[in-house]
Amino acid sequence: MKYRDYYEILGVGKNASVDEIKKAYRKLAKKYHPDTHPGDKAAEEKFKEINEAYEVLGDPEKRKKYDQFGSQGQFYHGADFDPSQFGFGDGMRYEFRSSGSGFSDFFDWIFGGGGPFGTFGDDSLFGKRNRTGSRFSRSMKMKGADKESVLEISIAEGFSGAEKLISLRGVDGEKRISLKIPAGIRQGEKIKLAGQGEPGINGGPRGDLYLRVEFRRDTVFELKDLDLEARLQLYPWDAALGAEKPFNTLDGRISVRIPSGVQTDSKIRVAGRGYRDKSGRRGDLFLRVAIVNPPRLSGEQLELYEKLAGTGGQI
Repeated sequence: MKYRDYYEILGVGKNASVDEIKKAYRKLAKKYHPDTHPGDKAAEEKFKEINEAYEVLGDPEKRKKYDQFGSQGQFYHGADFDPSQFGFGDGMRYEFRSSGSGFSDFFDWIFGGGGPFGTFGDDSLFGKRNRTGSRFSRSMKMKGADKESVLEISIAEGFSGAEKLISLRGVDGEKRISLKIPAGIRQGEKIKLAGQGEPGINGGPRGDLYLRVEFRRDTVFELKDLDLEARLQLYPWDAALGAEKPFNTLDGRISVRIPSGVQTDSKIRVAGRGYRDKSGRRGDLFLRVAIVNPPRLSGEQLELYEKLAGTGGQI
C-alpha cells in the first residue's frame, strides 16, 4: 500500500493554518475540476486525490490522527509499506483493493476500518455504514471561489446612483445582468453580486462576484475625498469687478458670487455642494479661477483694452 502525504498533495506545510489549507484546496480543485477537463482521466484522478487530502486536513480531528500516524517520519508519499510491519493487525498481512468509496485504500484503511483509527463496527471516523455494509461516501460540497473585478463609473453616477447593464463572461458562457449602484458609493467600495463567482465544487453553491468601484476621469470635476474641485473661467472684467456666475453642480444649477479682484488659481468655496456618501455626509465644492480672454474682441472692446493699457498699470 502506498502512503499518502496529504500536505504534499495540497502543497502546504505541516504547520499550515485552516485558512491556508482551504485556500490551497480551492485553488487546486478549481484547476483540476472535471468540468474544466472533460474526459481527462489524469485530471479526474488528481481531483480525487485533492479531495481526499482535504477530507483529512480540513477536518481537525482527522488531521490530528493523521499527524499522529505519521509522526515517526517513517512514511513518505508514494512509498509502499505493509501496516503489519508497524504493529497493526496482530501480525496479519494486508492486501488492499479499491473499496468503491471514492478514496484510496490508504484512506480507507486508516479511517474506514481495521487501521489505527478505524473500526469494523457500524461507525467509523469517516462516516456511517448502511445496512448492506457499504459506506456512505461524503461528497465534499464546496462553495465556488469568489471573483473580483473593476467597475468604472462616472462621478455623477456614483453621486446620484444608477442602474447599469453589464456583461459577464465565465465558464458557462456570456450573460448580461442588471445591477444597481447605490447613491453615494465611494471610490474602492465593492458591490456584491451573489452567485456570480466560480462554479461550486461537487454541487456546492457558486461563489460571489465583487465589483470594486473606480471613478472614470471626469472632464469637469476632480474628486478629493468628499470635496469636488472644478475650473471656473472668468473674463478679466468679471475678475476685476466681481460678478454673479451660473455653475452646474452634480445636483443642479447654482449662482456663484465672484468677489472683485479675484486672481487666477484662487479658489471659491461653495459649502455643501461637493460629493456625498451613503450616510448623507457631503463635502464642499471648490471652484478654481481661470482668467481668460474672449476668443474674439469687438472694436469697442479693443478700444477699451487700449485705453486700459495706456493707464500704465504694472503687474
